[in-house]
Amino acid sequence: MAFENLSDKFQRIFKKLKGQSTLTDKNMEEALEEVRKALLEADVNYRVVSSFIKEVRDEAIGQQVLTKLSPSQQLIKIVHDKLESLLGGGHNDISFQSGRPTVIMLLGLQGTGKTTTAGKLAGLFKRRNHKRVLLCADDTQRPAAIDQLEVIAKQVETDIYIDRTGTKPPDIAKAAYEKAWREHYDVLIIDTAGRLQIDQPLMDELKQIIASVPVDERLLLVDAMSGQDAVNVALSFNEQVPLTGLVMSKLDGDARGGSALSIRKMTGVPIKYAGIGEKLEDIENFHPDRMADRILGMGDILTLVEEIQEKVDEKQSEKTSRRLMNGQFDLSDMLSVMKQMKKLGSLSKILGMIPGMPRFSDEQLRTVEAELAKYEVIINSMTPQERHKPDLIKASRKERIVRGSGTTPADVNRLLKRYDIMKKQLPQMKSMMQMGKMASMFSKGGSAR
Repeated sequence: MAFENLSDKFQRIFKKLKGQSTLTDKNMEEALEEVRKALLEADVNYRVVSSFIKEVRDEAIGQQVLTKLSPSQQLIKIVHDKLESLLGGGHNDISFQSGRPTVIMLLGLQGTGKTTTAGKLAGLFKRRNHKRVLLCADDTQRPAAIDQLEVIAKQVETDIYIDRTGTKPPDIAKAAYEKAWREHYDVLIIDTAGRLQIDQPLMDELKQIIASVPVDERLLLVDAMSGQDAVNVALSFNEQVPLTGLVMSKLDGDARGGSALSIRKMTGVPIKYAGIGEKLEDIENFHPDRMADRILGMGDILTLVEEIQEKVDEKQSEKTSRRLMNGQFDLSDMLSVMKQMKKLGSLSKILGMIPGMPRFSDEQLRTVEAELAKYEVIINSMTPQERHKPDLIKASRKERIVRGSGTTPADVNRLLKRYDIMKKQLPQMKSMMQMGKMASMFSKGGSAR
């Protein structure tokens, strides 16, 4: 995940302060110097870093009278608030129109994943906002883009407007908007053409589209892996086609994250959405406060709860919960839990959202994920009776399961041991489930931040 190295460095910096009794000029300056180096190493623009450090220092000096907080807590709070402000602060979601379709024009250079992102946004609006979405294939420069968007539209189960007759992009956009209006769509997403680099013909075409339809949102897709080039691209687009928001892609990668921390300050344009993977459901609303939490190693429980509500099968989850509460947890339930977990994404993503979780290496996470995949195959090789009563699995049955799953007796033994441990921990799991229900209630009421 982007910011992982920065997060590790911040946690080490604040850990050093924990042994200090008060926040002094000396220990504060030492910590801020390390924060400055960490931000520069994360590829944050040096002017942004200088401004950030000054703001933190000024506020820290003003808060030295707060004796109830430890030095590390004081500085963490100030750094968190300034990070949140740097990332945009407040509510960055789009506002949907009432009475007519909300028109979103997606912009970006060629090769950044713009067409895929158009489909991701369509799926997100349909899934989370319950909107009826129409996609418009308006990239006539790259013929394959039309075919690609058509395939994606089928995958996210939304409608698409296509014109392959050589009509100009502004006229295609206009016709798509008329269809969206006439047929009562809530959202129209226009996938525009890109170029290998910014040129005037591209800008002129975008301006003509804006003149043809009432565009509400002009969202630019920028690549987090491109570093400060993303800032330069955003500045260039914003000069000619004033942007309303940014979509930051590849925030799941090993990018240093500097562009995300620089781009709002440098352009004045908020990040509204974040791409967090290659799958069509791997996109999320960008919340500056939650991202600040992640960077400082505080997790992101609210987003995790939203992911669970959106992706986990509620009926199946309730069924498993009831069985768990009644002490009836068997291997079929264990398989169901593993399948539900897979829907939430990678293990590193899930663990990164839970506060206080220890850091695992990529190799450790790959080992665990491979082990879980193996467990799934083993359980699928069992009979319903064996899943219900694992005590039946003796030597001969175990031998058959090993042959059917292509694993070893040691693998089967490990699975059965894990199951026994889980079953013994049912009282704690019940408590966790109650906490999950409480978190769900809080998330439905909105964040208290």
